[in-house]
Amino acid sequence: MNSRAMAVLRKELRDFRRNKFIVATMIALPLFVLFVPFSSVLGLKEGTAQSVVRATLGSAGLVFFLVPLILPTVIAGYSVIGEREQGTLEPVLTTPVREAELLIGKALSAVIPCVAISYLLFGIYLAVVHSSAAPVVRQLVVQSSQIVAVILFVPLLALFSIWVGLAISVRSNDVRVAQQLSGLAVFPMLGLIALFTFRVISPTVTVALSGAVLLAVLDAVAWRVVSAMFDRERILTRYGSS
Repeated sequence: MNSRAMAVLRKELRDFRRNKFIVATMIALPLFVLFVPFSSVLGLKEGTAQSVVRATLGSAGLVFFLVPLILPTVIAGYSVIGEREQGTLEPVLTTPVREAELLIGKALSAVIPCVAISYLLFGIYLAVVHSSAAPVVRQLVVQSSQIVAVILFVPLLALFSIWVGLAISVRSNDVRVAQQLSGLAVFPMLGLIALFTFRVISPTVTVALSGAVLLAVLDAVAWRVVSAMFDRERILTRYGSS
């Protein structure tokens, strides 16, 4: 990543720190993610029916993918429209930064904190389960396939969420509407992940790697679509007249 993309990244991170709604969401959503799995998973005891254990762990595992899917939509929805509301859209779009550098900087500014938070939460979850949960729970949670899936899926899901959010932000005129539409748009992806966490699809390392490859391809396609949509002159003309 070159210096111009880094400059965009630093600017975006500064803007996010000043936005109370984004900061509050970054705090509130992880706290929710921590509370739900711990309260349900730690309540499982030895002798609990396997179907109940698998359903509870499936729900808990799915919650951890909410952060890389939902949190980036809050940030990406603000990415273009927020610039307009602050009066910084035109200066940003008229800089000598290329479209690819601008998009990469904006994407990474959302992906980096979301991935860091997701990994931290999952690490805490693994540590607590390993030390305090029933043996049957530890056996199902602390598995290589689960860990590989989280390590690979989290950044790829965050990128997908960012591209969806940026695409909607480019076309929308209201931050909250863009964020809501972005959240709805990524929910089908959560349904696909549920097939893995609820063990409808056998959760093996091979399946996790195959899923990661498919997500990477999907991210590449989404990146091309967003790049084609991100036309500076059209965005300036549209928002300049609103």
